[in-house]
Amino acid sequence: MRLAVIYDSKTGNTQKAAEWIAEGMNEVEGTEAAVFAVGEVDADFVKDSVGVVAGCPSYGALMTPNMRNWLFAEAGKLGLAGKLGGAFATEQYSHGGGELIIQSIITNEMVFGMLCYSGGGSYGHPVIHLGPVGINDNVEKYNGMENYRDNFRIYGNRFASKAKELFGE
Repeated sequence: MRLAVIYDSKTGNTQKAAEWIAEGMNEVEGTEAAVFAVGEVDADFVKDSVGVVAGCPSYGALMTPNMRNWLFAEAGKLGLAGKLGGAFATEQYSHGGGELIIQSIITNEMVFGMLCYSGGGSYGHPVIHLGPVGINDNVEKYNGMENYRDNFRIYGNRFASKAKELFGE
């Protein structure tokens, strides 16, 4: 079962998060997860995937223009309709709009016909309602992406488990 994680990153933090999600996905037997920067997506891999998780940093409390443009330009071409969709975000500040980014990505995924995933509180702790958010250490020195590594990995594992349950691969 193939799963794709697609990200836009400005400082490398969102790339780390994407890699941690794929790491968690690959813990699920039979899963082949791959990570792609938004401008370097392997179209054949995504078309063959049963799920796609997209993420980007908060850019003025909005998803980055690169992610939005990619979603609108590529969703139809890549056959995202019917696939499991998910989202994640990174931000520089504790209140930097990460949840808004995730909601925006999920809304776009629904518009494109994707089934959207959220484990919410059903798995217990850590509770990841809509998708994981990481806060980098560029501004808040007490924060840092490493503090959020487990949340991204756990989210990836849960996402892959749900994809396996839904698609039986």
